[in-house]
Amino acid sequence: MQAPLLSISRRTRKTPFSRRVEAAGVKAYTVYNHMLLPTVFDTVEADCRHLKTHVQLWDVSCERQVEIRGPDAARLTQMLTPRDLSKMTVGKCFYTPMVDETGGMLNDPVTVKLAEDRYWISIADSDLLFWIKGLTHAYRLEVDIDEPDVSPLAIQGPRADDLAARVFGESVRSIRFFQFVHVEFQGKKLVLARSGYSKQGGFELYVEGSELGEPLWDALMDAGEDLNVRAGCPNLIERIEGLLLSYGNDMTRNNTPHECGLGKFCQTQAAIGCVGRDALLRVATEGPVRQIRSIGIEGDPVPACDELWPIIADGKQVGTVSSAAYSPDFGINVAVGMVRMTHWDDGTRVQVDTPHGMRAATVWEKSFTDRGNAR
Repeated sequence: MQAPLLSISRRTRKTPFSRRVEAAGVKAYTVYNHMLLPTVFDTVEADCRHLKTHVQLWDVSCERQVEIRGPDAARLTQMLTPRDLSKMTVGKCFYTPMVDETGGMLNDPVTVKLAEDRYWISIADSDLLFWIKGLTHAYRLEVDIDEPDVSPLAIQGPRADDLAARVFGESVRSIRFFQFVHVEFQGKKLVLARSGYSKQGGFELYVEGSELGEPLWDALMDAGEDLNVRAGCPNLIERIEGLLLSYGNDMTRNNTPHECGLGKFCQTQAAIGCVGRDALLRVATEGPVRQIRSIGIEGDPVPACDELWPIIADGKQVGTVSSAAYSPDFGINVAVGMVRMTHWDDGTRVQVDTPHGMRAATVWEKSFTDRGNAR
């Protein structure tokens, strides 16, 4: 049966790179922050192998920015997250779990500090803008909140440094992880950060306006021809292998950062002003009763998750799988799941009720990438 098509309208926005993405042969999209996000070019498996071997350009314009600017910018940004931002300096990018008053996850963006009174929050798939505007109004803060016309373009893969250096200069090789510099392209300054939604290394380029989109794409493609550069996208297999979480899939507002394995990003005692601080202080004291884990599911390849799959032990449900894909490199179905504390220890044997039947599985504390043993 042929899969249903996605109807496109003005509510599903294209990007400054959409024409180049379509010319590159994109085969599938998803909708992310009301924008088109490519998901497949060749096959998921072939895209993964290329990402791990060469270099790709990703149109991730869907990582929309919420700009916070004004005298109360630092105060408001700290209200959003239990991560202590007091020592964050201009030029830094922080991974910042963002929570509501109950400590529930609202988003897990990268926050970019552009100036003492100006931040970009590069959001995952949720309408965080409205929460931020609501807090601003309720607390009568002196800030301007907007979604600027900024479209990130990622350069990912083991040859990412080589490609970026050819277009922006050798100095980009010295950019440290989760820091950024300004680079110049056709007389305009752009933010280039060492970050990205893969474990292969690379950069994210924050492109302001639409007029530079296609010239920039073309310049990178031309410069990387001998590096085997091609269009790509966040890859389901690679991100599950690396335990990179997807907001809305692996975590929602019903989860705290500690349940999502993000406790190391919560300096809750020091994050004075965070709206979920009191709730998270209790969580930090008591500890979570469930937590995200890597899971290896045995047998033939399973389909991608479009619903939660029960994790079973001794006839009882002890968790759910939220993302899964077959990994050729590890020779097993890799998965992400939320597991109760009774069964989250490394090496615990369980079963997963997949659409293809019950499968034996193993719970792992670390990501498959960190564990190694790829074949």
